[in-house]
Formats: sequence, structure tokens, C-alpha cells
Amino acid sequence: MISEKWMQISNNNISSVYLLYGIEAYFIEETLKRIKRQLSDQGELEVITFDMEESKVDEVMYEADTIPFFSDKKLVIAKNAFFLKATEKGKEKITHDTVSLEEWLKSPSPSAITIFIAPYEKLDERKKITKAMKQTANVIESASLQVHDLKGWILQELSTHGKTMSDESIDCLIELGGTDLVHLQTELTKIATFVGEEPEIDIETIKKLLVRTLEQDVFTLGNAYLSGNKSVAIEIYHDLLKQKEDPLKLNALIATQVRLMVQVSHLKKKGYHAQQIANQLKVHPYRVKLLIDHPMLHNEQKLLQTLNDLATVDLQLKTLNINRDRILEMFLLK
Repeated sequence: MISEKWMQISNNNISSVYLLYGIEAYFIEETLKRIKRQLSDQGELEVITFDMEESKVDEVMYEADTIPFFSDKKLVIAKNAFFLKATEKGKEKITHDTVSLEEWLKSPSPSAITIFIAPYEKLDERKKITKAMKQTANVIESASLQVHDLKGWILQELSTHGKTMSDESIDCLIELGGTDLVHLQTELTKIATFVGEEPEIDIETIKKLLVRTLEQDVFTLGNAYLSGNKSVAIEIYHDLLKQKEDPLKLNALIATQVRLMVQVSHLKKKGYHAQQIANQLKVHPYRVKLLIDHPMLHNEQKLLQTLNDLATVDLQLKTLNINRDRILEMFLLK
């Protein structure tokens, strides 16, 4: 569990080499923050960052082996360690000497904390360097939270501000704000500051203050369209246009949502439960939770027709020499 890893860091039990991998940016950033804070408590901290898509891993090893000037230990961060994931041969931006890295990992520098960050869902377990990294480094996986864990995390974040929320308010927060933890943490801090001494944050406050994500706005727009609520769909669409969103991009996002509904409908008919569907489709469990009982899932033919219509809109947006804003608007008014 990541909480156990964080406890080790707070107890100053810090490893020489870390591997942080996964798609949940919050856990990666929070782990870095905790390591930096712990090392800074011991004196001035020297931090050197490399991007593995631009710098060779040799530079990381050399820097880690160089004695720090200002403190007992330096922090060396290697971002985008793409050599740990599956890559198409010849498509790599840079070639890394992973054989030398394997040897270096057996005896890493005692004067540096070296952190490799691989912000990818999966690593290539067939690669020797991946196996070597997992055997020698302190590995922390940054995976998306399940629905129950997400709600628990929100309550934990609120408790740091002395606040709480009802289950209904938490559902509203996630529905409007999405599941990105970095975004939710920022919004929770802002809302908690706004309510002042009030111990509980209600739904109305969330609706008034929360900055909604583009994906959530499109989700609501898509729902309104499929439910025949044209006025709500058009209102959201016009709001998005005012925010300078591109109709072509919005059309693609709506199509993605409808396609996901078709997939959820198909797997639900085969007897899959929500968590199995999320795993199969590699999407956040909360997105499946919002769709699993959606009334439109019973009308798969309508969903497929909508996908076909959206493909037509996509072609029109790319080829017709007329007002692009109106093309998608006409579709939403159908």
C-alpha cells in the first residue's frame, strides 16, 4: 500500500532508488513532495531533474555518482522513463544504455536518492531492465482509486481542512469534478477555504464553486442529448464555445462517451459487473458506475445510430466550408 511507503519516508527510511509508475499523477507528485520535504529537513537540498525523452540515462547515473556540494545527499529525478514500457522498434526518441543501468542498480550511489518516473499504465515485464528495476528499486505504483477508495480519499482530504461531506455531496463532487486527484485536491482546498468555519460542505456550494472538467461537461452534454433535453445540451455547448473549445474536439469527446456506453452495454449483457467492465475497458470505475444503470443502455441501436451520426458530423466539420459551430449545434438540435 502506498500509505505504508509514505510512512517509511516520514520515518526517514528512504531508499537509494525509487521507481514510481502508473497513470495517477497525484500519487507520483505527492510521493515526490514527501521525499523532498523529508530530505529538506536535513539541510539544503540539491535537486536535479532529467527528462528521459531528451537526456540519456548515462547522465542520470553520472549525476547520481557525483558528490553533492550542499548536502549529504542530492535528489536526482529521471522523468518519462519510457525504456521501461513497450515501445515500437525505431520509434524511440533516444537510445538508452540499459545494460549499464542494470549494473548501476546493483550498487547505486550512496550520496543520492534517484527516482525513476514512468507515468504509464503498464511496464514491459519482458524487458531485463524492467525486471532489474523491480528487483532493486523501491517500487510505488500510482494506480487510479476504486470508487470506495476515492470517496475515502476525499473524506481524508477534507479532514485536513476540518471539513466533511455527505455521500450525496461526494457523488456530486465526483460527477462534476471528475476523478483526477490533482484537480480534486485543488478544488477541495479552494472550497474548504471559501466556507470558512462551516464544518460541512453542501451540494449547492459545490455546484457554485467547483471548476468542472471538460470531460464532465461533455458527459453532461451527451446525457442531455441522449435524453432529448435539447435546451440543456445547447446551453452547455454554448458555454463550451465561450471557453474557446473546438467543435471538432467536442464532437470526438461525445463520440468517445457514446462508444463507451455501447461497450458497457455489451459487457453488461454478457454478465460482467461494474468492476470487471472497468478492468476490461481500462477506464476509471466511477465512469462505469455512472453508466451501468443508464436507461440508454437498453437501446443499443439508438447508441449505434448516434455514433454513426457523430461520424457524419466529424466528416462535415473537416470538409464543409461553413460555420463549424453551427454544424455540431444542428446535430444537437435534431
